[in-house]
Amino acid sequence: MSDIINNTIDFVKDKLNGAEAGHDWFHIERVWKLSQKIAKTENCQHEVVELAALLHDIADPKFHDGDETLALKISRDFLESQNVEEEIINQVLFIIQNISFKNRGEAPEILPIELKIVQDADRIDAIGAIGVARTFNFGGFKNNLMYHPDIAPKLNMSKEEYKKSNGTTINHFYEKLLLLKDLMNTREGKKIAEERHQFMLTFLDQFYKEWNVD
Repeated sequence: MSDIINNTIDFVKDKLNGAEAGHDWFHIERVWKLSQKIAKTENCQHEVVELAALLHDIADPKFHDGDETLALKISRDFLESQNVEEEIINQVLFIIQNISFKNRGEAPEILPIELKIVQDADRIDAIGAIGVARTFNFGGFKNNLMYHPDIAPKLNMSKEEYKKSNGTTINHFYEKLLLLKDLMNTREGKKIAEERHQFMLTFLDQFYKEWNVD
């Protein structure tokens, strides 16, 4: 493993110490490992993929008053301190800026393979058993209701509506998580997502049975 990757790992671990459990170092580590797994099946710049995976949530806007520039500034300052080439810095920042689900309507039509890989990895970590756990953890963090039979999911929300949404945790499955399988970019990403998607459907089926005391 290169010095820059090791240094980035140390930097991210320190920066995210005490972060909300769904967006902490362990989330980053899983996305990093998933990115490496997918990258092996694609023709890409591996260093860009790894750096972007490690830095993609260094300052998630939802924990910083919606500031979407902070992560870019922190990442640039760090990468410059490591004497990373400007071209690589720009590629990493482009991925950080365009990776999120809520920004998908603003992203360019043609995306570099490195962004596609890290985006798939990040979205895969939002689904399956880990996705269920992270979703309920974040719902509890925000003190959202788990479920309310009279509150319907809000589909096709604008970016601003999505950012302000405080719906139920179960509704988040329909507003985001169940949509991710069909948004995968890579063949490997699609393969991994399919199994995790099915797990969520099984979970929801069981959840409703227990909720309704069937």
